[in-house]
Amino acid sequence: MKAREPADAQKRRAGWRRVVHALRYSMAGLRAGWGEAAFRQEALLALVLLPLAFWLGDSWLEVAFLCALVVLVMIVELLNTAVETAIDRVGPEWHDLSKRAKDMGSAAVLLSLMLCGAVWGAALWNRFS
Repeated sequence: MKAREPADAQKRRAGWRRVVHALRYSMAGLRAGWGEAAFRQEALLALVLLPLAFWLGDSWLEVAFLCALVVLVMIVELLNTAVETAIDRVGPEWHDLSKRAKDMGSAAVLLSLMLCGAVWGAALWNRFS
């Protein structure tokens, strides 16, 4: 059995060693996110939308903005999942504050999806009108 690192081990690292370990933690977070259906759907949609942004955008700034909005949705989804996971770790019983936190995380995802959809819709409208 592999020994677990102390919780503050990353804080004691420096330089490239810290960067490499942080990258491993980030990759583990992406793998954990992949276990969530909503994140998988958004990631698969990103595989379509990110290349499409290069066709749809007229300038590098428009392409960057379209891509950033797609990635923003995925970021917000990961943060929402992190909040839900932390709350579930505290306990499975119903609590008003837990519900509020989860609802606010869900609302953040909804707002990011609405923003992304509105901007992509406007870009498509501009392209085809």
